[in-house]
Amino acid sequence: MTKQTNSMAATEKTFSSSQAENRPLHPCLWMQAGVVKKKDCNHYYDCATCKYDAGMLKLTATGRHISWQDAMRKHDSRNRTCRHTMTGRADHRACPMNYNCSHCDFDQLFEETLSPAISHGMGEITDIKGFKLDRSGYFHSGHTWARIEDGGVIRVGMDDFALKVLGGPDGFDLPLTGNQLNQNQAGWGIRQRDNFADVQSPINGIITRVNHGIRKSPTIPEQDPYKDGWLFTVHNSDLKGAVKDLMADEKSCAWLNREVTALEIMIEEITGPLSADGGYLRSDVYGNLPALGWHNLTRKFLGT
Repeated sequence: MTKQTNSMAATEKTFSSSQAENRPLHPCLWMQAGVVKKKDCNHYYDCATCKYDAGMLKLTATGRHISWQDAMRKHDSRNRTCRHTMTGRADHRACPMNYNCSHCDFDQLFEETLSPAISHGMGEITDIKGFKLDRSGYFHSGHTWARIEDGGVIRVGMDDFALKVLGGPDGFDLPLTGNQLNQNQAGWGIRQRDNFADVQSPINGIITRVNHGIRKSPTIPEQDPYKDGWLFTVHNSDLKGAVKDLMADEKSCAWLNREVTALEIMIEEITGPLSADGGYLRSDVYGNLPALGWHNLTRKFLGT
């Protein structure tokens, strides 16, 4: 192989690497279809309420460019990838309906049943003195969380701290599908032995799905609060507005650290100084130290 050939190969490899580095993490469907060169989706693939998608459709209507569906229809039928595969929410599958999604049984099944039932968006988990925090979530001061997932699904649950402090619940009093959740107001209840507490909703919205597995196995949230332990999916057309008053990333980490410190102080008032490993900071804090008082704990950390 000549020096010139080696040089050309190295250049192509560098160019390919550069292309991969510059590719958006969540490429818009219009980009994936080749209609636009570069566009990152910043609307969680909720095309129905996306202003960019609406603008592109207007330009399509005037003949300025073709739709992303028409661009994909130019591919060989074997290479016409389902839009749910393109958004990363479904395993690879070809589109059997020539991108007429409104007539596709799988599209309807996926949007209404499959996608809401599966938690897709859990991110990096940070451990703060034995309590887990999902860095992709938004947190409410009442120790509940909301996470926006691809497709505009908002998933809601209780955080690891609350479930470990109060102990594995005997049950949840969950509202029905179609009920309205109101931010900062009681959205559901949690039962533990002879105790009960209301839990504040982190967001406003309409409940679209309830995790019925929690009714049968109420200990799931304590074991896996950010994935299988979710409680509801919620619809709110203003996705970013729904979570704008919540804490995220570094703010949520700093807040949880303060909450753990407050718990340590409450425990030390009863037991004296904690050991270096945190002592009672483990699952079912209340069960191990009932002298902390159920109502004291729920008033302090759930705000109810």
